[in-house]
Amino acid sequence: MPIHVVYMSTPAFGVPALTLLAHDPRFEVAAVVTQPDKPAGRSLKRTPPPIKRAAERLGIPVLQPASLRTTAAVREIARLQPDVIAVAAYGLWIPSEIFNLPPKRSLNLHPSLLPRYRGAAPVVGALLAGEAEVGLSVLFVEDEMDAGNILAQMRVPVMPGDTTATLMDRLAHIGAPFFVETLAGWVNGTIVPYAQDHSQASWVDRLRKADGLLDWTLAAEELARRCRALSPWPGTYTFYRGQRLLIHAAWPLNQAVYVHTSMERPEPGTVLALPQGIGVAAGDGVLMLERVQLAGRRALDIRRFICGQPGFIGSHLGIE
Repeated sequence: MPIHVVYMSTPAFGVPALTLLAHDPRFEVAAVVTQPDKPAGRSLKRTPPPIKRAAERLGIPVLQPASLRTTAAVREIARLQPDVIAVAAYGLWIPSEIFNLPPKRSLNLHPSLLPRYRGAAPVVGALLAGEAEVGLSVLFVEDEMDAGNILAQMRVPVMPGDTTATLMDRLAHIGAPFFVETLAGWVNGTIVPYAQDHSQASWVDRLRKADGLLDWTLAAEELARRCRALSPWPGTYTFYRGQRLLIHAAWPLNQAVYVHTSMERPEPGTVLALPQGIGVAAGDGVLMLERVQLAGRRALDIRRFICGQPGFIGSHLGIE
């Protein structure tokens, strides 16, 4: 008999594992549980989450309760009689009445090497900290978020230029077979879970749009990490002549080699023309700009941008 699974997910991160499960004869996906459709874009048209679109392509029934804390939601999932619930970035609180339903409990695929970087934005936290590697953990769902016993972990190196978007995409595809095999091993009794070292736990909260505002007194290295960590959302930005300027791509220059080497150290936020390109003076070093975008306009390579903004070099970037 195949393993009966209820799959809970919302974003694109969960699609590769769902696709593998749907085509694996060891499993039968009884239903996908995801968040309700939400307004998106300028038209605010209600848009289904990526996992719903994937489930519909695969012919899998979809449930979209606004909350799992209701008797109706518990009954609906109990009716499916899952052997195990698989969770991959569902995004809503899962009560014990649901995660304890299956005989083989509920397993979550989390994109960090737990107990480090628990919470809603683990990859962002790892990139901000300058980690050389990230990873994946499969753990039991418990009342305390990301604190359950671990069944398996996998380490994944951070590549030069990686952003949260590129890392999450790579983790999703690497994590799909890892998650599926861990589910099979757990149900078949070949995996022994182990407790996390809670004393080593760290936490990453949900991001706000304001988190993307760059503080030019920080070191260029840290600013560059923020540009990568906060891509694609909320993105990093500053203000130029009262307009929001998005910084899509940048890299740190730690030796402040200016056009006029005899000049005093520029004030942080000053736009500089250097032999290496166009940069912004930071608290330590220079953040070299590659791709920027004024609000309401299209993104441009920095060389093309300054052609239309002759006053940019020498200006001061900062708060609105």
